Amino acid sequence: MHRHPIPWAFVVKFLAVEILHIDEAIIVLNKPAGLPVLPEGWEEGAPYLVKMLEEQYAAPAGGPDRVIWTVHRLDKSTSGVMVFARTAEAHRNLSILFEHHEAEKTYHAVTVGLPPWDEKTARHPLRLDVGHKHRTAVDHRRGKPSETRFKVLQRFPAHALIEAQLRTGRTHQIRVHAYALGFPILGDELYGASRSELIERPALHAYSLTIANPQTGVRETFTAPYPDDFSRLLRQLSK
Repeated sequence: MHRHPIPWAFVVKFLAVEILHIDEAIIVLNKPAGLPVLPEGWEEGAPYLVKMLEEQYAAPAGGPDRVIWTVHRLDKSTSGVMVFARTAEAHRNLSILFEHHEAEKTYHAVTVGLPPWDEKTARHPLRLDVGHKHRTAVDHRRGKPSETRFKVLQRFPAHALIEAQLRTGRTHQIRVHAYALGFPILGDELYGASRSELIERPALHAYSLTIANPQTGVRETFTAPYPDDFSRLLRQLSK
């Protein structure tokens, strides 16, 4: 049966972006899973987060440019808190924070299997862009130093809700470190897990972000509520 392509305007309607905070310097939001931050592929008109923000939020000074600066990334399949800069100065300040690891990023995830530990720090060195799938891999000889601190928040019969705090910012770092410890993230087919009927993506959510607000200089923590699929997953596991 021939299927007509779904209009992207229809898709965007169901990828609502929750704004957690906005001022003249920054936008903090709760990114929905399934929406890329920047354009990918060659499909004309496909939605991506920066474009959506630029269409809605003009430069605060009322200038002609509608510009949003990207400071950090989340995978397309990952939901959760992100910050974007609205001015060049805010972009510089935030970039320095992230470069010096002064931005505190906390993620929540659901593992396959039950870790025997309550807390664990993974320090496997990671090498990016490995093989035709462009995976990140543990490489003790050529990998870059990487550190993720894990903590078990809740245990279920065959899974666990864990917290992960990044001390470095390598691509797919949490996913690879969880896999390297023997407890891949549920639904993460790229890194050791099977397809799951419980959730249609890797069960990973960027839960909170702590930064110094470029406008006020005050250090603030922004928290992103769980999306529906992640909340539903936890309810199912609790039964």
